[in-house]
Amino acid sequence: MTGTNWAGNVTWSARARHEPATVDELRRLVAGADRVRAVGTGHSFNRLGDTTGVQVSVAGLPPTIALDRDRDRGTVTVAAGLRYGDLATALHAEGYAVANLASLPHISVAGAVATATHGSGPTHGNLATAVAALELVTADGDLLTVDRADPRFAGLVVHLGALGVVTRLTLDVVPAFEVRQYVRLGLPRAALDSALDAAYSVSVFTGWRSPRFDQVWLKQRADQPPPPADWLDTRASDSPRHPVPGMPPENCTAQLGASGPWHERLPHFRLGFTPSSGDELQSEWHLARSDAAAALAALDPAAERIAAVLQVCELRTVAADGLWLSPNYERDSLAVHFTWVGDPAAVAPVLAEVEERLAPFDPRPHWGKLFARDPAAAYPRHDDFRALLLEFDPAGKFRTALLDRYFPRH
Repeated sequence: MTGTNWAGNVTWSARARHEPATVDELRRLVAGADRVRAVGTGHSFNRLGDTTGVQVSVAGLPPTIALDRDRDRGTVTVAAGLRYGDLATALHAEGYAVANLASLPHISVAGAVATATHGSGPTHGNLATAVAALELVTADGDLLTVDRADPRFAGLVVHLGALGVVTRLTLDVVPAFEVRQYVRLGLPRAALDSALDAAYSVSVFTGWRSPRFDQVWLKQRADQPPPPADWLDTRASDSPRHPVPGMPPENCTAQLGASGPWHERLPHFRLGFTPSSGDELQSEWHLARSDAAAALAALDPAAERIAAVLQVCELRTVAADGLWLSPNYERDSLAVHFTWVGDPAAVAPVLAEVEERLAPFDPRPHWGKLFARDPAAAYPRHDDFRALLLEFDPAGKFRTALLDRYFPRH
């Protein structure tokens, strides 16, 4: 079998790839295989989705979207392979929303949840925190459903594909809402904390070439007042912007304060457009938000080296949660995301230096990005998840070389 992840930096090692059309077909496939690995839309940048066995996609399963309006806070049960953008479009048509979205609406629901992918906002958890229940095919082909009443639930949601193949998820929903997006330019470093609290969702972008941050994307609920002209000593952009300098803004969601549906503003990129060519690498570390200023100052001496291999760096907040493998476990976080140039040899030494400089701040890496240090010490529930992995998959059917490294069997 040949094929790569979205970025093209990983060539799959699987001997075959399957896309079953029914859950029963998937169960038979899993039960009969020696090694199985589920893969979503391929937006991970490491070998987490790789296997020497069978790679399976759940994109061919029936595209279920079942809305439950009867509970105090409604839910929706969705097929694991659906993209967030497709789910959001269907939800909005029914007057509902999920509380937050990632920058890309193109990613699959199951893949994003499995790696604790996130949006932004001081009161918003990562996307996995919206999960109320999930259904998965376990190593012996059985179908298991777990919800928040299960004592293992906090370990099962962000699972890295190591516990089974997820077929459906139930997510919390909220009433649909309107959002306005504003872009501000030239934020002073000292104003970062205030900026991150200034809207429903906030992203701050820098190229590490200026003493000020380059752009701030404010995503405000439409019933909130717009930022004043002199907001935090910045100036308003008078034209649409792309986060990466030189890239066309046409594939970005609408800016300049135009009100629109939540799902057409919370992501950075429009569903109908390819956000980029994929010629990039990505890394991200989550730090305690209280350490934000000190951690960024620790990176300053490396600014020139970072800028030389960087497309853009994005800063976002994520609220604390109780999920075992979440980078935001029990701490409000600042996510420091690097979109690098697509040159692994040039990026590797800079990535290593960034990790070294952030090490005093207990950084937790995003599981789907590039990092070098062993993450075990950064995740307080690491050993609990390792025990769960041994319980669910004692023969190692869903294991990969990376999982063996991060969660040794012995």
